[in-house]
Amino acid sequence: MRTPPIIHARRSVDGSRFLKVEQLDLEFSNGERRTYEKLRSSGLGAVIVVPMRDDDTVLLVREYGAGIERYELGLTKGRLDQDETVEQGADRELKEEIGYGAREMHILGTLSLSPSYMSAMTHVVLARDLYPERLVGDEPEELEVVPWKLSELHTLLAHPEVSEGRSIAALFMAREYLAGRYQPRV
Repeated sequence: MRTPPIIHARRSVDGSRFLKVEQLDLEFSNGERRTYEKLRSSGLGAVIVVPMRDDDTVLLVREYGAGIERYELGLTKGRLDQDETVEQGADRELKEEIGYGAREMHILGTLSLSPSYMSAMTHVVLARDLYPERLVGDEPEELEVVPWKLSELHTLLAHPEVSEGRSIAALFMAREYLAGRYQPRV
């Protein structure tokens, strides 16, 4: 198991290039008024990719999560760049994080992180027919690639390094799509 990075300092930040807080004064149909705060997305959205090495093997990555201060096992993901389609962003993230591109991509849906107070949306992409190709990414260390059988998804849920909801949801979406039990909304 990897040793987590050392935390040298903690401080509050008023503004961030990623997070923007917006207040909403709302009046509901029953006359009730409330002020809500939400984190407004500062980007073009994000992608989370389910890379299938074969019909049953998904490639996960082990990556340090600063929010939970430990390593997390999950899917390849990242923000979309300017003028990049969802498929292009997914392919770029694959090449940066696991060293593979994909010849076949299927957008399975879109996930919200926390619709009560966040506007960010993440596109779920199934990637198949993988081929080796690596791009330089922005990760501070090389990510460990961990193959996992989609047919063993139930055992992954009990893994101590698996807690990220987007990865769990995307894996279930992919499993159901591949089994023919789920069709994305068009």
